[in-house]
Amino acid sequence: MAEAAQGRVQAAVESAVQALERERIRGMQGAMFRCSARCCEDSAASMQQVQRCIERCHAPLAQAQAIVTAELEHFQDRLSRCTLHCNDKAKDALEAGGAEARVRGQLDACLATCGDDHLRLVPAMAKKMKDSLAALQQ
Repeated sequence: MAEAAQGRVQAAVESAVQALERERIRGMQGAMFRCSARCCEDSAASMQQVQRCIERCHAPLAQAQAIVTAELEHFQDRLSRCTLHCNDKAKDALEAGGAEARVRGQLDACLATCGDDHLRLVPAMAKKMKDSLAALQQ
């Protein structure tokens, strides 16, 4: 049961990131490459000027990647805290003399709840990332 919830969360996150990549990131990548190409076409610029120009072109994409990475890390941290809580509850139940099979069932149910709860958070996380990337492009 817990594995199924984990799979659903992973699939939802991957789908959200892929949609974000198609809708926002690819356009930013194209703009970065076109901008960088224009930098390289400036025959009057020094090597350092061209390098700085390319770095300026890359900055928005780097910011976008940092936003996505930070959101995904935050999501993963929250999910990890939830699963740690489930593990702690199971350990405490075993130490209190709970039957292993019953504790295993409770652990699975707790982990499945973590997955389902975090599955509901994916759309809001995706919207937050999309809005943040849209603000970068303005």
